[in-house]
Amino acid sequence: MKNKLFMAMLVLVIALLAACGTKSDNEKSSGSEGTSEDKKVLVMGTSADYPPFEYVDTAKGEEIIGFDIDLANLIGEKLGFEVKVENIDFNGLIPAIQAGKVDFVLAGMTPTPDRDKVVDFSNPYNETVQMVVTKKDSGIEKVEDLAGKTVGAQISSIQEELANELATTVDMKVESRNLIPEVVQELMTKRFDAAIIEDIVAENYVERNADLTYFPVVVDDPDFKAAVFPEGSELKAQFDQAIQELTDSGKIEELREKWFVVEAE
Repeated sequence: MKNKLFMAMLVLVIALLAACGTKSDNEKSSGSEGTSEDKKVLVMGTSADYPPFEYVDTAKGEEIIGFDIDLANLIGEKLGFEVKVENIDFNGLIPAIQAGKVDFVLAGMTPTPDRDKVVDFSNPYNETVQMVVTKKDSGIEKVEDLAGKTVGAQISSIQEELANELATTVDMKVESRNLIPEVVQELMTKRFDAAIIEDIVAENYVERNADLTYFPVVVDDPDFKAAVFPEGSELKAQFDQAIQELTDSGKIEELREKWFVVEAE
């Protein structure tokens, strides 16, 4: 009888020890999968057809590179997160934010009243000027010369809005394409007489195409670039602070020197 009692107690002790060991192992396993040292990954939407802000240099690989990519990574380092980049057509970026497919957008995007109704924007990180890009032999030297011409722009861009605004005072036809390279291709083949493209991007194409030229469109208020977030996102305040710190430290100016100084080929 004593032997049976002893054996029963021994089995109970072994079972209790095994249960304790299992709990400890589970806690250890759970902690290794989500330690406080792991960086949070945020998904960034961009449209990789907009050099030097975001693009793929196919001669060097398939990675998306550019000013906005470097800026996102600098902000990520400051705020303690990693950036995963998703390539989305420009006119699909705001819908992607609204659908929760991306956490933020950096894509050379400019705040507008219509966009402000559905998303939030960070403080500016770069001012820009809009350019009319033409062939050198086009005879187009000022906005008034666009009368009777076909002018291209990217779909859903502020350049498209500007072209349509100009068309209310200048008798010109506006056509849009999905990607900037498509707009430039139409210009090169003379299906477009001109295209409206922002200064830094226009300079890249003009420097690499000797038969292209450009001139600025005079507007009352300058345009600027900003990061984009879902409405009410806590990231906005964090990005605003990071952008200010990167501006004060000269880091954003270093990025401008890296990406905006174009050398002719």
